[in-house]
Parts: sequence; structure tokens; C-alpha cells
Amino acid sequence: MGSPLSPGAKLGRYEVRYQIGAGGMGEVYLADDTQLERTVALKILPENVAADRTRLQRFVQEAKSASALNHPNILTVFEIGQADSIHFIASEYIDGETLRHHLSRSQMTLNEGLDICIQVTTALATAHKASIIHRDIKPENIMIRRDGIVNVLGFGLPKLT
Repeated sequence: MGSPLSPGAKLGRYEVRYQIGAGGMGEVYLADDTQLERTVALKILPENVAADRTRLQRFVQEAKSASALNHPNILTVFEIGQADSIHFIASEYIDGETLRHHLSRSQMTLNEGLDICIQVTTALATAHKASIIHRDIKPENIMIRRDGIVNVLGFGLPKLT
């Protein structure tokens, strides 16, 4: 995948709307699950990254780690799949912003900061109880929904204990 997916592109049962983000492990798109009629986020692994066996395994491990956890503050993974030569993870769509973006545009109150910290640490404690250590906690991997619920994502560097 040398260029971004176009709106309307189909990956299995998913129809791409538009790109909503990008990171070290690929691009993220807003998409429609045409089977279950819901909005999802599709994380796409670029072909050059998928060709690297170690990075492909890391991508798969991210999906497995996140999907093994059931917690309101951890991103829910619906499916890991492949359509043609494109590898993807389908997950819930978080309608909000990263903690990094939130911090860049407003000053946080003490109560808001404590609330975010409690939600993140509760999510990480759940992961630790399942013998999964995140290892990549940073403001870009923490999403704050419009209703104030915090979600931890980016389990691309987990360590299984």
C-alpha cells in the first residue's frame, strides 16, 4: 500500500470513509462495517511493513493483546484481517482526541488530570492482571472521548509476562 486508501475503498466487509490518523505502524481510517452497520476504525499495515516478518508479528500481537482485554478504558478490537495484500485491525471508533492534542489546546484542571490518570492506571492494571505490559504509554496512545471516557490504545509493543 504505497498511498492512502480512497474513500469508498472496500476491505472485506469494511468501506473506507477517510483517513483519521497515522503512526509508526500504519494509517488509521474511519470506515463502515457494512455487515454490522457500525462505524469502526481500521488500522492498516503498509505493505513494506507487512513484508517485514518481525513488524507483521508485532501488528498481530497488538491485536491479540488488545482483544484479550475487556475493559471500558481499553480500545475494543473487533477483528484482525487481510484483504488482498492489506493487513488490518478493525476496532471501535473513538470519537474524541488524543491526550497530546488535548494538552496542546487547553490547560488541564487538577481534577481532570486525576480523572485521566485514574482511568489510564485502571486500564493498565487490568492489562497487568492479564500478564500484558503495554510498554508504549504516551499521550498519542491515550484517547479522550467527548464524554470524558479515556481509552488506552497502541498495544503494539506489549510484553507478555
